[in-house]
Amino acid sequence: MKKIYHLGTCDTCRKIIKALPNTEDFELHDIKKQPMTEAEVDELKNRAGSYEALFSRKATLYKERGLKDQQLTEDDYKKLIMEHYTFLSRPVIVAGDHVFVGNSPKNVQAATEYLSK
Repeated sequence: MKKIYHLGTCDTCRKIIKALPNTEDFELHDIKKQPMTEAEVDELKNRAGSYEALFSRKATLYKERGLKDQQLTEDDYKKLIMEHYTFLSRPVIVAGDHVFVGNSPKNVQAATEYLSK
């Protein structure tokens, strides 16, 4: 599978995708225009190791709902990701058996190095 889950209106996602090498044959999935299915979220969880690994604590809703003060479970993370696209840490780059989640410089560098091979 070669797919990038992103938010089309996010400047950071657009910048990262534009800078990634060898992505011509990747499918771009704008999670706002086309919400992810439960099967897709489950597949990403299996690749990333947990729903928490896919979860963005930077989301405005995370702060607005006071979620940082709650003890969230894996089921909670999944429900939140399914409920609203902003809870997915973006972009999520799936390249074969490898998955790169989020926009941290370390993660973007790892994705860039992997895709450069």
